[in-house]
Formats: sequence, structure tokens, C-alpha cells
Amino acid sequence: MNILVLAGGYSPERNVSLSSGAMIAGALRGKGHNVALIDSYLGVSAAEADMEQLFQKEICEDWKAISTAVPDLQALKKAHPECKNRLVGPNVLRLAREADVVFLALHGGSGEDGRIQAALDLMGVHYTGSDYLGSGIAMNKHLTKILAKEAGVAVPDWEIRDIMDEEAIEAAMCEVKLPIVVKVPGGGSSIGVYIAKTPAELRSALECSLGQRMIFEQYIEGREIQMGFLDGKALPSIEIVVNKEFYNYENKYQKGLAIEKTPADILPSQEKEMGEMLLLVANALSLRVYSRADFIIDKAGKIWFIEINTLPGMTPTSLLPQEAEAVGVTFGDLCEKIISEALKESVGTEDKILIEKKAE
Repeated sequence: MNILVLAGGYSPERNVSLSSGAMIAGALRGKGHNVALIDSYLGVSAAEADMEQLFQKEICEDWKAISTAVPDLQALKKAHPECKNRLVGPNVLRLAREADVVFLALHGGSGEDGRIQAALDLMGVHYTGSDYLGSGIAMNKHLTKILAKEAGVAVPDWEIRDIMDEEAIEAAMCEVKLPIVVKVPGGGSSIGVYIAKTPAELRSALECSLGQRMIFEQYIEGREIQMGFLDGKALPSIEIVVNKEFYNYENKYQKGLAIEKTPADILPSQEKEMGEMLLLVANALSLRVYSRADFIIDKAGKIWFIEINTLPGMTPTSLLPQEAEAVGVTFGDLCEKIISEALKESVGTEDKILIEKKAE
């Protein structure tokens, strides 16, 4: 099969995405597929835009490592002025049309918010993950919480405040009850997430958020548990215990900074309840194929849904592959499963019938 893996993009999660893309491309090549891996933001020149040539190109090993620093997007744009303000680089969409399927290894606003999915839908291109609508809603933490709560899932109390300016900061300092979680509505990889337990920490978080709308979320103290689903079924839970602070960008992607255990050491009844909550949220948002959600179990044993990720990381330290491995699904088999489901999901009814007949 001819597969195009899109990674990178113009997003604070760019480096995570490059790592995911390199891992996915290597695994699919190991399964015998023809795989081309490109940076969706930079694209490729006309001279390089030959699928056969890209199939033979070596996977950049440097992409697999993730720096502790969040990428400097302004420096990236300055280094590539030809990219301007576009989300998709030259020849990316053309190559997508030529592939049998596009594996979206993108994270954050340049590939997880539904815009790339909508473009691929318009061209009739098969792609992995949820469609444009589910992706867009899930990327917005405020809308996700509304739908999750309406579905009967426990979510921490929250409010969304307009763009932070000096006046808004001063108002928040007087009105917000500590401790509080402050986060951007559309971020990922814990970028733009702050836990404020003191007035000084709150002010620092708000000053880092100037010019942005922010969510103020009830702080729930407890155990951080995550759970993914694959093809409509919940995977085993995984617990994260960090050595310092919370499960932030650095702790997520640097080995040794977090202890991860799957299945999590929780009660069977809690595992079952969490799986049911996960699928309720996924159905409410019309998500498909695979995703991964964040939960907290408080000291009283109550489970709280925090947020959901429609294109979870596929890096060497990512959680969904660990959960899949716990039920005997290797990384390569996981990638193939996602591809297989994408070919069924991102097609019309008539095409689905043809695929099912071929399978018979």
C-alpha cells in the first residue's frame, strides 16, 4: 500500500509530531508498505515531489528525539519565509491525492483541529483519525466539556474568560479561587497549562497568557489516569506518576521523568466506569477509530474526565502504544490497524460495501 505520513506542521507540538511521524513511517515500512514521510508545513519542492522517490528516502533519525524546549515557531517562520502564513506546504495536497491513505501524525492546531481533515475530505482522500467535525470540537476544551457534561460524564467546574489583558488579569486575581488550573482552550501536550496554588503562581500564569482566551478549571487533586480507545473498544488504563510538578511537556516526552504503569492499579469497577465514560465522550463528539482521554481519580475515588486527544502521540514514550501493547497489539500492528480502519471510515457508503465484499 502507498502511504503518506504527514508530520511536523506549524504547531507548538511540532517536535512531538515529527517524532510520531518518524516512528509511524518506520513501523509501516517494516510491515512492507511504501511510505513517504514529509513535514506538512515545509512540504517538498517540485523536484522532490515524486512519490516513488519519497518512498525510498531514509527516515530522519533526528526527528525521533524530542527536545525539552517548546519549538520556536516564529524562528521557524523566519527561516522559511516562503511558507508565509499557510498551514500546508508546497505539493503536500498533491501527494495526498496520489497516496492510498494519509496517516496523520500531526498534533495541535495545524493538524488536529479539523482543517486538514476538511481539506482531505473535499479531495476524497482517505486519512486516519476522526473527521473534521469531531476533530474540531475535541480540540476546543470548552466545547468538549459542554458535550461531555451533557452526556452525563463528570467534569470539573470551569469557566472561559475572554482575551487576557491587564484589566482581565487584575479581575481574575480578585475573583478566582485558588488552587486553579489555567489553560488555553485549544492547546495540547500540556503546553499553555498552569496549576496555580498561590497568587504569585496565578499572576505568572495569566501574564504568560496575555492576548489569549483562557479556561479556568477546578483543580482536582488525585491520580492522573489516561485511557485510549481503538476501534470502538476501551484499551487498558495507564497511570502517570511524575517526579516533579505535573505531567507537563517535559515530563511527557523525556524518559525517566515520569513513571507509567499499565494497566493502572485501580479497582476493576473504576476501570469499567472509566471505559464507559471514555466511550460516552467519544460518541458525543462523534470520534472514530482511536483517541486517548485524560482522567483524574480524586481521593474519594470519583473519576473526573479532563479532555480527549484525537491524534494521540505515537512517540517512543507515548501512552496509547503502551496501552495497545498491554493487550498484545505491537506498535506496527497498531499502525496497521489504524490504517485499516481509516480505509473503512473515511469513505462513502458505496465504497464501504466494496471494501467489505473484498474482505469476504
